[in-house]
This record gives sequence, structure tokens and C-alpha cells, in this order.
Amino acid sequence: AFMEGRLSEEDLDGFRQEKSREGHALSSYPHPRLMPQFWEFPTVSMGIGPMNAIYQAQSNRYLHNRGLKDTSDQQVWAFLGDGEMDEPESRGLLQLAANENLDNLNFVINCNLQRLDGPVRGNGKIMQELEAFFRGAGWNVIKVVWGREWDDLLTRDTDGSLVKIMNETPDGDYQTYKAESGGFVREHFFGKDPRTKDLVADLTDDQIWNLKRGGHDYRKVYAAYKAATEFKGKPTVILAKTVKGYGLGPHFEGRNATHQMKKLTLDDLKKFRDHLRIPVSDEQLEKDPYRPPYYHPGTDAPEIQYMMERRAALGGSVPERRSKHAEITLPEAKSYEVAKRGSGKQQAATTMAFVRLLKDLMRDKNFGKHIAPIIPDEARTFGMDAFFPTAKIYNPKGQNYLSVDRDLVLAYKESPAGQLIHPGINEAGAVAAFTAAGTAYATHGVPLVPVYVFYSMFGFQRTGDAFWAAADQMTRGFIIGATAGRTTLTGEGLQHADGHSPLLASTNPAVVTYDPAYGYEMGHIIRDGLERMYGPDSTDKNLMYYLTVYNEPIVQPAEPEELDVEGVIKGIYLLQPAKIDGPRTQLLASGVSVPWALEAQRILAEDWSVSADVWSVTSWNELRRDGLAAEEEAFLNPEQPARVPFVTRQLEGATGPVVAVSDYMKAVPDQIRQFIPNEYATLGADGFGFSDTRAAARRFFKNDTHSIVVRALEMLARRGEVDAQAPVKAIEKYRLHNVNAGTTGNAGGEA
Repeated sequence: AFMEGRLSEEDLDGFRQEKSREGHALSSYPHPRLMPQFWEFPTVSMGIGPMNAIYQAQSNRYLHNRGLKDTSDQQVWAFLGDGEMDEPESRGLLQLAANENLDNLNFVINCNLQRLDGPVRGNGKIMQELEAFFRGAGWNVIKVVWGREWDDLLTRDTDGSLVKIMNETPDGDYQTYKAESGGFVREHFFGKDPRTKDLVADLTDDQIWNLKRGGHDYRKVYAAYKAATEFKGKPTVILAKTVKGYGLGPHFEGRNATHQMKKLTLDDLKKFRDHLRIPVSDEQLEKDPYRPPYYHPGTDAPEIQYMMERRAALGGSVPERRSKHAEITLPEAKSYEVAKRGSGKQQAATTMAFVRLLKDLMRDKNFGKHIAPIIPDEARTFGMDAFFPTAKIYNPKGQNYLSVDRDLVLAYKESPAGQLIHPGINEAGAVAAFTAAGTAYATHGVPLVPVYVFYSMFGFQRTGDAFWAAADQMTRGFIIGATAGRTTLTGEGLQHADGHSPLLASTNPAVVTYDPAYGYEMGHIIRDGLERMYGPDSTDKNLMYYLTVYNEPIVQPAEPEELDVEGVIKGIYLLQPAKIDGPRTQLLASGVSVPWALEAQRILAEDWSVSADVWSVTSWNELRRDGLAAEEEAFLNPEQPARVPFVTRQLEGATGPVVAVSDYMKAVPDQIRQFIPNEYATLGADGFGFSDTRAAARRFFKNDTHSIVVRALEMLARRGEVDAQAPVKAIEKYRLHNVNAGTTGNAGGEA
């Protein structure tokens, strides 16, 4: 980029100084979020790069097969390391590329035989291992092992003695050879057999030292790349043998400590300059060993002219991020009507309310084609099998078998033009597909809106690093944590009981998290998300919306006429004011716990003459972000009147103690404690989940309806506003210590 004139010397001086050199700063690694016009893909999330490359290649074909863009000429390249291939994620999805014949995909694995601390396979041969693994997975394998300097020796190796030594020498020895000298290689490598020692008898030690590995021979690398791009029918992996620290001199090359060595001595600098034939004098280097000069041959130099001509012919610089995309028409208002209507007399979980809304959004004549639903083998669990016969499941090979459920209305149906991405039991691949689809606006100029639906426990806990990479690449889309809550999916037990995903999501700055109680709340949240991602007035479009939805059916109410839409979007609104006068309390609840708070409101009024307001908290996380932002503004602008956090403003005039409840750990509602002027208590589900009825689980964790009642009475009793014995009487009346006395929730389990 410096040679092409895209970066100046001042820019290079700003390397790894992103704030102190703002305007001329370069990020330490390729991070699109930090250099949004330059880098296209992030790297250095070990193992995630290979997965993302595979699904990027699939996404290219998905766009093509759905008729959204002609990608037939595009190639995806992933540059990886042999040490990185020990990450399970690096090898875990190779079969997808082979199964779908992704011959638009190329892996280049730099086999320098070293990890960060030592050899990858000191006693073995990593290139042979990787060749076997990739061939077994159905890939085309190209090996670039020896540079052209070896060609003459191999031609003269008529008895195979040289090849025998090559095959028997472990990687640990190859690493050692490159850290020694030509004489050492003559003695310890070629000297293993008199015949091979004779082969190099007429070579000097320098000539032996200059026998290059294939990855450092540009002719062989070019030949490998050319062969890869011309191969059809399978993905290709190029295994290129190299030396770690190549060209940096004897203190660096092949050393175990190379990764940690950050400084070149003056002598190292001079040797490096000589090796690369850079026309910089000793005097220039000696002037300041810590600031060697940059070298540029000048824009008129024939090499630069040639390079610029080639770049122009190829369509521009690489890398380059282009975020301008084709116009996208957001859904019409009528597409959200299903969310506003509620479910009438029928019960429906918030998962089903979401699925009905998604179905209508997909039917929107202008917008629907942009949606890319992603479901990892749980579509029937979430009630999304209704999409099978209409939207169909994406499979580039179609469906060439007789489906066992072909007679069903909701039969499994695959198609090359299918809209649903179905990675199988594969959350890591699903997030990779989400990332590829959610960045299509930049990589292809074609906006896609991925909607990834999964068991909430298997989202940020299982694939949090991949969501971080998605944020780095500025992915846009919706992440739907279904079967949410620690006590709501109780039959599945501990491993499925999500009591903490909002906290995990809160660590990702690009994720906007909501825990809606009703379908109409969801409608406004999704509309707001689409407008923030693709609306003309949005200032920060690169967001991922995380919505938790539940599998407990309730009657979904219709949208209230005077709904506080701003409150829904910003995180809290008054759902139902108290219906009687009396000692006052405030009940804050989110998601599945909102009906518990409404029931607690009724019990407090009927049994204890206590007046309770019920607030629906659609986002504890967003309320906290807003509160922290207000604090920061006040901290840095003490001369200005401090902005009041949104939650504080909403509760202004709301008297009495606050009880906050959710189906998550107490730390989730605790996020806003500092912004609540009232006395504040939280109820939640801390600890491991287990299998039982919902009512028993909620009674055990003490976040059920009667626990809300008792907690409110305790706080009011301390204030002298109700009888001091009221809490004790309530505990006895509702048998709060008896898990079998719980009544909160129902046994329904359909999505």
C-alpha cells in the first residue's frame, strides 16, 4: 500500500498508535472496524479465519444461485499458518467446502514448521499430516516444498537416496538446519548418506545455504496459485514450505523465539538490507538504528509503473473495503401488522410471535429477498419448518433424493435457489454464515440481512469469539436467542439453561441486546434495527441486534393505543400503572418475567392493598449503556447541566421501592442499579440450571410471582409503609420455601 501511494510515511509512523496519531494511524492487525476503508476482512482470530473463508465462498455461491449477483468469477483466498491448523475450528468445517464443490475457495497454508514457542510437529511432518487430512476431506492438494535450486539435485538423485533423507528428516531437524549454516546442513543433512554427500560435493557452503524452500521461490508459488485458480470441482489447499523469519538474518530465521523478537540490531538491519538489496547506506542506518528510513523507488520507477498498471487492470487495490451498496427498500408498515395484532385468544410464545413477523417480512415484495435466515438444525423446534416448502433450504445440488416427509405440508425441501441457510448441528459454521451474509453489503455491494436463530445458550457462550470477529468485520443482522431463560426451558436441564447471555452479549460493543416480552415490542425493535442498519438517517449502521425469545406460550396482547415507542426502543416503558391507591412499589420485568410481574401486581393489590406499577424493561443492557454515556458526558463537561439517563427520567415521579426481575442472573437487572434513585432489589436465577417444571424452578430460584410479592412487602415493611409482619405472613401464605408450591408459568412448550 505504501508503494502504491495509498499510505504515506506519516501513516507508517502511526503504526500501532491509533489514538495518539489519529488521522495517520495504522491498526496493529487487519481490523476493518479500525481502518474501515482499507481492510476488508479481520484476521488473527485463530481458527476463525478458515471457517469464515469457507462460508464466504459458500455465501458467494448463495448470492449467485439466488440470482442476487453473478459471482462466478470470484475467488476466496485464506492465508493460514501450519500452527493455526491445530485449532479445531481450522479443520472442523472442511467437509462443507468439499460437499458443495467450492472450487472458488483456496487455502494457502504457510508451513514454516513452527508454532509460537517451538516446532509444530518436532518429531513428525506437518505437511504430510495436512496433506492426508485435506485429501481425506475431499480437497485438491498442491504442495510447494522445494525451491528451484533443488531441482538439479533431485534430477541427479537417481537412486532415491536424497528423497529418502527428505522423507525421514523430522520437522524439528529442518527447523534446526535453518538456524545454523551451510556447513552444518552439509554435515548433518546431506552427510547422513555418502551418496547424498557426494551430490553436493561441488557446492559451496553458501550455495547449500541458499537451497531455498518452495514457499520462498516466487516462480513455484506463482505456478501453485495458477494451478489452484484453474482447478475445477474441489476446493484447493496450497501447502507451502517456508522459514519463519525468512530474510531477517541468523538471529531470527527458524528460531523458537522469533515470534517474541521485536527489535533488529544494527547488524541485523544491515544484513536484512543486503539480503533484500535495498539501496539504503550504512550511514543512513547508523544515523538512528531505531528509525531506519523508508525506501520507495519513486512513482516514475518502472517497477512502480508496472505495479500500478496491473492494479488498475485488476480493478483496484487489495485490500480495499467498499461499503457503498445497492439501494435497499425497507419493509412497508403492513409487514409489521402481525406483530401489532397480538395472538387473540390463542397462546403463542415470543418465538412464534417472532417467526410470524419474520414470515411477513420475507413476503415483503421489495425487502423480503434480502433476508437470509440461518438455522442450525433446530428449525422445527422454533416453528420455522413452515419456511421449508416456500423459502426452501439452500443446497447448490438441489434435492436428489425422495424425502421421507414428502407427504407433509411442511416437508423438508432443498433447492439451489433456497433462501434458508441450514448449517446442520454447527453453531460455529452458522456464525460464519451470519458474518458472510451480514457483510455482503461491503464485500459484494448487495445488502443481505442475516437472521440467525439458535438455542440462546449456544450463542455468545459457545461462539462469542466468532461474534467478536463478526463485529470487527462490521457485520449487520439479527441474532435471535430462542428457548431463552434459565427456568423457561427446564426440561433440557443445566447445559441448555441460559441465565447469562445478555451479560455475555454486553461485552461486545457492536451488539444491541433486547429481552422483549411481547410481539408488538419485537416489531418496533426489529423495525428500529433495520432503520439503524440500512436507513438513510443512521449514523452507526454496523450493529448486530440480539433478541432473546422464549418457548413458553402466553396470550400475546395487541399493541396498546398510546404505546411509548421511544421507551420500547430505549429499554423501558410503563406497561400497566397501579389500579388502586396504597403503599407504592415499582415492578420492573423483562421478557418472560413480565407476566409474573403483572400477576404480582394483582396479588399485591388484592391480598395486601399495595399499589404496584409494572414496567416492561425491553433492554437492561441499553439502559446501562445510556446511563454510562450520560455519566461520561457529565464527567467531561462539568460546566454543562448533566444529562439525566433515560431510565432515571422514565422513573421520575415513580415512588416507592423497586423490585427488578428477569429469568437471568441477578447481575442482568443489576446493570442499572446506579441509575435508579429508589431503593432497588433484584430477583433472578443465579447458579446452575436443572430439569424440573417451570413453576418449581422459579420457586427454587425465588424469581417467581410470589417472590416478587414478598420482596416488595419486605422493602415496604422496612419503610414502615405496611405491617412489619406482612413479609413473614406472605412467606407462610404462599409457602415460599416449598418448591412444590410454585405456580408461576405454564407447562406449554411449543415454540
